[in-house]
Amino acid sequence: EKVEMKFAIISAGEGSRLSQEGVALLIRFNDIIGQEPIKKHLQTALAQNNVSHAYLFCGDSGSGRHTLAKAFARALLCEQPTPDHDACGHCKSCLQAASANHPDIRVITHEKFNIRVDEIREQLNNDIQIKPYSSKYKVYIIPDAHRMNEQAQNALLKTLEEPPAYAVIILLSDNESALLPTIVSRCITLQMKPVSEKDIADYLVQKLQMEQDVAEIAAGFCQGNIGQAIRFAQSEDFQIMKNQVMQLLKQIDDLPLSSIMEIVHGFSKEKGNFYDYLDLMLLWYRDILMYKATKDTNLLLYRDEYSTITKQASKRSYEELERIIEAINKVKLRLDANVNFELAVELMLLVIKETC
Repeated sequence: EKVEMKFAIISAGEGSRLSQEGVALLIRFNDIIGQEPIKKHLQTALAQNNVSHAYLFCGDSGSGRHTLAKAFARALLCEQPTPDHDACGHCKSCLQAASANHPDIRVITHEKFNIRVDEIREQLNNDIQIKPYSSKYKVYIIPDAHRMNEQAQNALLKTLEEPPAYAVIILLSDNESALLPTIVSRCITLQMKPVSEKDIADYLVQKLQMEQDVAEIAAGFCQGNIGQAIRFAQSEDFQIMKNQVMQLLKQIDDLPLSSIMEIVHGFSKEKGNFYDYLDLMLLWYRDILMYKATKDTNLLLYRDEYSTITKQASKRSYEELERIIEAINKVKLRLDANVNFELAVELMLLVIKETC
């Protein structure tokens, strides 16, 4: 969620303002890429004055759930909402929210990994009895709501059963099953959807001035998670990983077995990031398969490697490429099952080597 704040869009059009302490981060519905059904649902609720007392935003970290919750809170409290029920971005309420100083927006924090019962009682249950300071609503956002222990969840449940009319509680989670069914049943659940690769790539190019090829690889790699795409596209480690994978896969057809084993040993030092290496490999062979089927270079993510991709596409059959992709996916399953790391990776590389 920190990624979303760091790279939040700063509105530059009419009505944008600077706060006294710096640039106000004016995140609104219109600034959010994708999630159109959820945005429409929330804006319709605002238009019909039919806002629920509790929402559950489900999605992986980086999917935009926190940004969406903040945009919804700002629209709820805006003094001069737009015709489509978005925050105006320039009223006092919007500027307070943008600088994280709005008295009627509370984000629940916790000191340890789990959210304890006393933290829910002190920051939510006790505080919610105090009426809004300056707004119609008082909004509570609970990041990582699945980390509430059972006592904390039961404490929250009491409030959800009889909330004040002005209260809106937004739970954010990537693990709905960790929440009590009684809590989930009292919330309107909104599931974050993957953002299209094109929309992510366009955002990275237009808003963050990234090179088109880097943006497209990051978008393809992150499978619809825009926060992760932003993080990896600007990460030096990601560029290093990408270059290492390219160096291996461009030369693997000509590498002797001894060199492959040295690479396996090197990968063993990167166990924490190895799933990322595997995903980059999958994108590479996805490109080879795509080119073999269409001969269209515009569909390639690794466009700069056109000559190597065409060469490998001509040497491998569809069946062999499917075997390689299956072998890469199988490594993930083996590692999840705690199979010996070097053995699992060696078997994958040997499958790739055998098809050349």
